[in-house]
Amino acid sequence: MRVLHILNHVQKVGNGIVNVAVDLACLQAQAGYDVSVMSGGGDYETLLADYGVLHFRLNQSRTWRNLTRVGLQYRAIVQQIQPDIVHAHMMTGAVLARSLKLWNKYGLVTTVHNEFQESANLMGVADRVIAVSQAVSKSMQQRGIPQHKLRVVTNGTLESPRAGSLKDCLPVCLQRPAITTVAGMNSRKGITELIAAFEQVALDCPDAHLYLVGHGPEKEQFQAQAHQTLVADRIHFEGFQADPRAYLLSTDVFVLASHREPFGLAISEAREVGCAIVASRVDGIPEVLEHGKAGLLVPPKDSQALATTIADLLKNSTKLNYWKEQANKNLNWLSVARVVTETLGVYSELMPNSNVM
Repeated sequence: MRVLHILNHVQKVGNGIVNVAVDLACLQAQAGYDVSVMSGGGDYETLLADYGVLHFRLNQSRTWRNLTRVGLQYRAIVQQIQPDIVHAHMMTGAVLARSLKLWNKYGLVTTVHNEFQESANLMGVADRVIAVSQAVSKSMQQRGIPQHKLRVVTNGTLESPRAGSLKDCLPVCLQRPAITTVAGMNSRKGITELIAAFEQVALDCPDAHLYLVGHGPEKEQFQAQAHQTLVADRIHFEGFQADPRAYLLSTDVFVLASHREPFGLAISEAREVGCAIVASRVDGIPEVLEHGKAGLLVPPKDSQALATTIADLLKNSTKLNYWKEQANKNLNWLSVARVVTETLGVYSELMPNSNVM
């Protein structure tokens, strides 16, 4: 079976969509399938090549001047590799693959990673639409995507070809107790509420420090907010980290305070290293935390509830250790290998005469 993945880019910038797609492509190729990736390029080209994945450069910028050129280049690449399955992970690729499907015989699969975006409806042009959580699937049904097209393949990050073994990861030296988030620096990730919550936590826990790992367009705004607190010297902006597990290994409480979150890849990484976890009860987050069995859930946009829950953990070592242990249980379903197997199962529905499992 020949598979073509389409992305806007394969840059190593902490983009969850890219990370999921690169993991899929590498392990599908490792399993013996003929896999290619079409994107604007980036750091992961080397990793893809190491796994035998062909990469085709395609600038998918949506300008009138570029549209005709993109269509011609896409057709030429498809004619060259003759894919059985085209798997689009972003809106531009989905529309491109659907528009030119008439001239090519392939099954079209899309993955909805961010269903809260208005453009997510366009992912419904595919023959099969993968949702990364049950919450995303339900939302897409409410937005008009036919149920017969939808399949749920929840995300997973464990044993990712991008990261290497956790045993080889060296922890960063953090001031303890350490509270950490790994998230884009934008309002959707609840950074404003997390900083406000930490200011309250810091009053009860004078040794606690907050580490914000990630980059994004609103970083300066959050830095200004932190600077105005009385504990600015205990709030650390660490920027993008290629392997955030180095921070998580030294973290006591991992927090993801998102307002919207289809799944929450960083939570699975925090579970792997055994952090106690506090996260918003929203969208797909309860699923990755097994509906409260593997971590504590709080209402989104509620800095007081966030502060109370974090402080309670830091002031009670028995409770903190209990939630660290709970996070680290039942991890097999969070493996990339499981994601690959289930995704191949979706492909097989479009290839009834082919055994792809």
